[in-house]
Amino acid sequence: MSYKTQLLCRKCSLFFVLLLVLQVGHAQNQFSKVDEWIKDNLKDLGGRAVLVIYKDGKLVYDHAENDLTPMQQFVGKRIARKQGRDADELLQDFGSNTKIMIASCSKWLSAALVMTFVDEGKLNLEDTVGKYLPMLTANGKGQIKIWQCLSHLTGIKTPPLKEGIQEISKAGTMEDTIEKIAANEMEGEPGKTFHYSNAGLQIAAAVIEKISGKDFKTLFRERIAEPCDMPNTDFGNGNVPLAAGGARSTATDYLHFLTMILNNGTYNGKQILSADAVAAMQVNRVTTNCSIAYTPAEAAGWGYGFGEWVLPLCNPLAKQTWSCTEEGVRSSFASSPGLFGSFPWVDNDKHYAGFLLTFCFKSKGRSERYRSLKNLVDEALQ
Repeated sequence: MSYKTQLLCRKCSLFFVLLLVLQVGHAQNQFSKVDEWIKDNLKDLGGRAVLVIYKDGKLVYDHAENDLTPMQQFVGKRIARKQGRDADELLQDFGSNTKIMIASCSKWLSAALVMTFVDEGKLNLEDTVGKYLPMLTANGKGQIKIWQCLSHLTGIKTPPLKEGIQEISKAGTMEDTIEKIAANEMEGEPGKTFHYSNAGLQIAAAVIEKISGKDFKTLFRERIAEPCDMPNTDFGNGNVPLAAGGARSTATDYLHFLTMILNNGTYNGKQILSADAVAAMQVNRVTTNCSIAYTPAEAAGWGYGFGEWVLPLCNPLAKQTWSCTEEGVRSSFASSPGLFGSFPWVDNDKHYAGFLLTFCFKSKGRSERYRSLKNLVDEALQ
């Protein structure tokens, strides 16, 4: 090899090494603003947070921050003492495989489970609940339809969320929970009164138990958790699972579920839900003729599909509000935030999914934080 040829090869090698360094540097700096956002908001997120992002068939971001304030540590120790738990375990650092309660993020999981029965033709969204649960018919609620249960449109007047959760947690059987729900009075016409609560999804859970002859936890494991590779996700150890808020999961597990939703019901080549089922879940059911009996402050103005909040118009996160009212259109954005601050989302336009795992009771300013985080992630993925 001549000297000129050797020199040319060396220059080419240096060029490719430099190119590789620049690519790595770009990858490291791509999410720098997101890193800063997590640090800046960590106190309001409860002192611990994990964010994972999936795009183009792979995990593109996995970052955790842990810095509990002295007050957060003090409160955590008091809670541990009250619950008879180990304080060190309760206050452990969060990582992508840390398993915690995800509250209303559970709704997305439960609605997807119900939709597997619709896909199989074992259940029709227009079926009335009285067809399966005579208790509801006996109490004047048999006319409620399955799709209304998935969209908080049952018209049933329910107690405050905390009280409703306590009722279900004390119940001995699923039948007991349906009896309590059946005893509540109606506050509006089914399909035309939106009340964000535990009732509808609990009714749907009882229906699929009736159809299958299996308990809800087993159905979830067999139909969602196992096929989506979610070994650390379940609905707890209580007698009766809270379909609307009782799941425990990890950032890794939940992102697997979101990738399935993002990919039109497919996970690792397996069809978990049909594309039609996923699309149906993401259509706003809170139409202009619906009255709003109750909606969380951080979701005011959002639409609702099946187990998930939806925003059917263009890119709402770049605007001052997230309010969208277009009917019959599949959402470009879907989410199911939880009471403790965890925030999952799917962006169909930019084709990616994200999950912020946190545990904090402070809800003030949450909607603004969700928006700012989503915008920064969008920017990083451009």
